[in-house]
Amino acid sequence: MGRTSDARRKILDAARSLIEERGYSALGVAEICKAAGVPKGSFYYFFESKEALALAVVDEHWAAQKRDWTQALTGDAEPLWRLRRLFEETEAGQRAVQLGCGTVAGCLFGNLTLELSNQTEAVRERLQEIFDAQVDMVESVIAEARERGEAAVADTGEAARAVVAQLEGQVMFAKLYNSTQRLSPLWENCRALLGAPRAGDRTAF
Repeated sequence: MGRTSDARRKILDAARSLIEERGYSALGVAEICKAAGVPKGSFYYFFESKEALALAVVDEHWAAQKRDWTQALTGDAEPLWRLRRLFEETEAGQRAVQLGCGTVAGCLFGNLTLELSNQTEAVRERLQEIFDAQVDMVESVIAEARERGEAAVADTGEAARAVVAQLEGQVMFAKLYNSTQRLSPLWENCRALLGAPRAGDRTAF
């Protein structure tokens, strides 16, 4: 059982690394297995298709990211401080990857959305679910901030979608320019979008 689990783990790790490096469409099962160091037959023991593997990679990445987002967006700190913390941790994560491999990886979900949204319905639907979940998490924070008088938005759902879009877009620019400095304006842009006070005003977020 341990060897079986180890082989599946190797396939998932290799697939994620290759997808982040080259994208999904150009990859073949043989290349993934070679990178994983497992026989090609092992692939079909665990996954019925390359699409099924992509879904597994997406689900695993989301499970880890959801834990990080939950940790950043919950707690005793003021709601907008928690949102700012999410941006700072996103920037730090992208910087850590860049220091390790020399390039900004960007967002796995965003990268796959751009590449596969018109190619595989199952992956597209799963990515929709993930982005909707992200919006829900951010909306709960914005709603709390509005109740406290710290955000001036009429529609918390639309505001949350705009914040997630801002985050995703800035990460995309960071990848395009291979510069995590592209993430630095995130908080000020979103602070303005939410109508939150500037530093030095009633509350300095």
